[in-house]
Amino acid sequence: MILRYNLQFFAKEGQGGEKTEPATEKKLSDARKEGQVAKSKEIAIAFGLLALFVGMKVWIGYMSGQFLDIFALIYNKIPETVTFWHGEMPVNDIRILVSHALLQTLLIMAPALMVGLLVAFLCDVAQVGWKPTGKPLQPKFNKLSPISGFKRIFSMNSLVELIKSIAKILLIVYICYSYLKDKWPLLYLFYELPLLDALQTISSLVTDLGIRVSATYMIIAFADLIYQRVKFANDMKMTKQEIKDEYKQSEGDPQIKGRIRQKMREVSQRRMMQNLPQADVVITNPTHYAVAVKYDPAVAEAPVVLAKGEDYLAARIKEVAKENHIEIVENKPLARMLYANVDVGQTVPPELYQAVAEVLAFVYHLQGKV
Repeated sequence: MILRYNLQFFAKEGQGGEKTEPATEKKLSDARKEGQVAKSKEIAIAFGLLALFVGMKVWIGYMSGQFLDIFALIYNKIPETVTFWHGEMPVNDIRILVSHALLQTLLIMAPALMVGLLVAFLCDVAQVGWKPTGKPLQPKFNKLSPISGFKRIFSMNSLVELIKSIAKILLIVYICYSYLKDKWPLLYLFYELPLLDALQTISSLVTDLGIRVSATYMIIAFADLIYQRVKFANDMKMTKQEIKDEYKQSEGDPQIKGRIRQKMREVSQRRMMQNLPQADVVITNPTHYAVAVKYDPAVAEAPVVLAKGEDYLAARIKEVAKENHIEIVENKPLARMLYANVDVGQTVPPELYQAVAEVLAFVYHLQGKV
């Protein structure tokens, strides 16, 4: 009893075998169009946060003064409103005050926020270049599949993301504790400080802590960048069969291209043989090469090669030359030089003028033209 089986069922990635080949430029370009790139979002977050806290550090004096002005403005309005409404502040007035306070706070924080966003944007561009696409925003219904969702939950990528999240939490807790453990006594002195000094002290603590967390967070960010690039390279790997199929799609089937080239050669040879009867002389090797040359001063300043060939085609050129009573002259060096250096339809190069002119003069003498 003979059992027939298909070895493709044992391949790691289905037909074509295991994905061991680096991705081609075409596959990387197609992946880029789909929004698939080797990018770490942690890099943008780390540099963005660092830029945000550095910006806050620079503007800390200005921001503290502005926050005090907002506080004074709101505090001065509360007694007037409460007195007018017999101790009860209307909800509408509360909404106006809160909205005004939030708007002013946003305007004060805007420079630092803009710097952070700009730096995060530039980090993304630096990683993958500028080529925006809307493909990642398009809905993909295959993601709604419970099976696909289950695979994503228990995938290696999910495990790495979990490890990153735990590492980030532990990092933030450690940095905060190590920085603030010697700063707790300051909290008990705040009630003795003027409001502006207290605000500046708190702001300084927050910004210094944020800078330390952001700078240390870069370790995770760069580690994630390396992981993302390695993962992307592995995900983009192709099987040998995929590379062959891609080559056929982009370059065409080699067999079909070979047949096309053969047809083009046949058409070119037919055209060449049709022009051959116009030649003045055929210069031969004598058996391996044959080159047909014509000189017409009204058409070109130099002799033109009308046809050339080797072996069988050379023999065919000589046959047509005999049928049309074209002189055949044996000149081995000249035949080889013309065949190797001059294409059909091109003029003879200057360095061969003298040799071709001597052959043509000999032919014209035989024909009684000179």
